[in-house]
Order: sequence, then C-alpha cells, then structure tokens
Amino acid sequence: MNRAGKALKIGEMLDKLYPETPVPLEHSSAYTLLVAVMLSAQTTDKKVNQVTPALFAKANTPEQMSTLEVDEIQVIIREIGLAPTKAKNLRKMAEQLVEGKGMRPDWEYLESLAGVGHKTASVVMAQWYGIPAFPVDTHIHRLAARWGLSKAKNVEQTEKDLKALWPKETWNSRHLQIIFFGREYCPARNHDLAQCTICSWAATRKRIREERRR
Repeated sequence: MNRAGKALKIGEMLDKLYPETPVPLEHSSAYTLLVAVMLSAQTTDKKVNQVTPALFAKANTPEQMSTLEVDEIQVIIREIGLAPTKAKNLRKMAEQLVEGKGMRPDWEYLESLAGVGHKTASVVMAQWYGIPAFPVDTHIHRLAARWGLSKAKNVEQTEKDLKALWPKETWNSRHLQIIFFGREYCPARNHDLAQCTICSWAATRKRIREERRR
C-alpha cells in the first residue's frame, strides 16, 4: 500500500476512534493556550495542567505576567522541565506581547516571541484561531515514521509530508488524533508493532523487526 492509501485508511480509523478532539491543555484564551503549549515542551500535558492553575491565578494576561519577577514565575512552575529557562521566556514573551498590542493570528509575530517556535505557534493557530496547521511534535514524528508516512529525519520535513497526505480541512483535528492514538495504543517503548491496530499493517516488516530488537 502506498503512502496515500495508508493515510486514507489511517485517517478513517482515527476519525472513528476520536470524532472529538479537545485540546488536552487547559486554557481560557489564546494567551493562556500559548503559555500552556510553551510549558509543555519536554513535559507531560498532565503536569502542565497541574501547574497552570496557580500560574494563571497570578497572571492570565500578558500585562499581569509582565509584572511578575522571573524568580516568582519559576517557583510556580518549578515542577515543569526546564523551569528556569521557561520562566525567563514567559516574562520576556509577556513583555513582547504588551509591546505588540497582544495576541493575534500572525505566524511571523507569534514565532518571534520568546520561547515560541513553529510547533507552539502552530498549535495556537490551529486550536484557537482555527487556521489550518499541522503541529508536529516528537510523538507525531515517531508515528509518521512507524507508519511509513514519512522518512524525514526532522519534524519540519515530517510536517510537510503529512500536510501533503491529508486534506487541509483535517489538519487541525488529525494532529491531535495521532497524539491521542500514540498515547493510548502506540507508545514509544515496549510496543509490539505486529499487534497494533495500525502498525500491524502500516509498518514495514523491516520496521517491525527493528523495533523488536530494541
């Protein structure tokens, strides 16, 4: 089966499994979503959701965040990975947003903010503003390789490959569906691809053998 055929079948399976795709990070605005996504790098969504209520109680707008000391922010998010760096970025990002007159659906603007890369900006554009985007994290990158949908060595090329396989109107839900499937059925470690509902037919025999040897 070629990539297009695989993508069509996988998409149909994911649509049945996950007809609804709620954003797993708790938020109430474009700004709080941006903060939550930025904090989620190298940390679980569960841990982020445990930390952000206290943070947002102190500051849920750029104006409020910009008045906090970096050390104060760091104490609140101390259980998050890379907390010192993220605290500095949160303060700087808030100052940039105040200077830039707040949040807006502008790729260049969002990606220019401290601690915000293309993937983080993509999540906000897709999940808050409804603009088609396909945020690719390490999990999606891994599954795209397992399923033979991309041979890319980096997430940038994987994003291009996946965008080419699925219609633009599905991107905003599809990336979340893949994340949900990975968490529920297709973990990174100790996973028997031959028994997986997607890997069993989408992955190549070579790929199955390689992962069994790990």
